[in-house]
Amino acid sequence: MTKPPAHDTTIAAAGATWRDYLELCKPRVVYLIVFTAIIGMLLSTPGLVPLDVLVIATLGIGLAAASAAAVNHVADHRIDALMARTQNRPLPQGELTTQQALTFALVLGAISMYLLVAYINVLTAVLTFFSLIGYAVIYTMYLKRATPQNIVIGGAAGAAPPVLGWTAVTGTLDPHALLLFLIIFAWTPPHFWALAIYRRAEYAKANLPMLPITHGTEFTRLHVLYYTLLLVAATLLPFATYMCGMVYLVGAIVLNVIFLYYAIRMQFDDSDELAYRTFKYSIVYLTALFVVLFVDHYLPLVRAALQ
Repeated sequence: MTKPPAHDTTIAAAGATWRDYLELCKPRVVYLIVFTAIIGMLLSTPGLVPLDVLVIATLGIGLAAASAAAVNHVADHRIDALMARTQNRPLPQGELTTQQALTFALVLGAISMYLLVAYINVLTAVLTFFSLIGYAVIYTMYLKRATPQNIVIGGAAGAAPPVLGWTAVTGTLDPHALLLFLIIFAWTPPHFWALAIYRRAEYAKANLPMLPITHGTEFTRLHVLYYTLLLVAATLLPFATYMCGMVYLVGAIVLNVIFLYYAIRMQFDDSDELAYRTFKYSIVYLTALFVVLFVDHYLPLVRAALQ
């Protein structure tokens, strides 16, 4: 049976387990962040990424993302207690205190910065730090509660990982890395607004100004379509700038057609089920798109090795 949400998260929690701390890290979100960062590393060089850079940069970026997620848990623990999707998290349930969670977040963040400064490069550390602050502080503590455009503005932090991966290998900002940033930046609104439509009653209960609450679901569905069209345009840029070849182009077109199908159908079908299916596909979409980027990049090397 689910325990009732705890109201005082400053009282020392007893019996906290490693699973509680792991949940603070939002592992499924961090997985996607780390995955896109790794693809950024792999695309940054025509050959193989040095193993030490790959491992340490992945660990550093992943720990920073986990730190930001833990701060998000602390900042949102009262809101989380009101929403069915989040009320079983460690802080609302009293498994951890806010002090424990903040200490954990600071330790992860400090280790992340040390690894990136000492073993990677200062540029990557600085960009990672600003990304952490952007999500954990600017988005979570201000934008999320201040404007229905919160996810658009705050999406910049979530779009940074491929750039971080790229700079970890090269030590420089490259225009092609910024194209990867643009793709995730354009992907974030239709991804999140589809979920917001599905969960709008919970967001309303928590008094968060999400777009479906402030402007209605019809307006939000229309903006899902607008940003999906923007995403389609953004995903064609790697091919247009000779960053990628035909393998990527074909894969991107197929994935985009499916995403557009969902976005267009949402204009005529206002069911929550379709909104949730669109949200789930958006996760598959981004993962598959970056897999296609990887395959397109390394396929010529594989062919050359086999000849």
